[in-house]
Amino acid sequence: MKPRNKRAFIIIGVLAAVGVAVALVLNAFNSNLVFFYTPSQIASKEAPQGRTFRIGGLVKEGSVARDGVTVHFTVTDTIQSVPVRFEGILPDLFKEGKGVVAQGKLGNDGVFTAREVLAKHDENYMPPEAAEALKQAAATKAQTTGTLLVGAKP
Repeated sequence: MKPRNKRAFIIIGVLAAVGVAVALVLNAFNSNLVFFYTPSQIASKEAPQGRTFRIGGLVKEGSVARDGVTVHFTVTDTIQSVPVRFEGILPDLFKEGKGVVAQGKLGNDGVFTAREVLAKHDENYMPPEAAEALKQAAATKAQTTGTLLVGAKP
């Protein structure tokens, strides 16, 4: 075999190995990517079925029901609500009417099965995604009712 052909095979082999490595890295990155959705987006079918994502909003008043280690509650953005089921110990700061972000999957029955639940850590904090979702929900609600809320953009 000529040295020129050897060099071509080596270059092709290196390019193929780099291509495979890039494909594996991108696949791993895509598998671990977790998106955030609001209850309104879930109700409008924007959230993926059978894929892990985060949902955020407020825990609806009167919706928390405990059955052993299983907890059922509802997350709302004041327009739409999504039922959530979680098995495990909730954070100490988890309360009705407070901000929450849950990570898990949406089932075919419309119930979000959470693997992880995060609660706000003090009176002034709400996850940025949840705060923005609540602002957008308030603006949408104001537009549909024809009223203007203080601090909301028309």
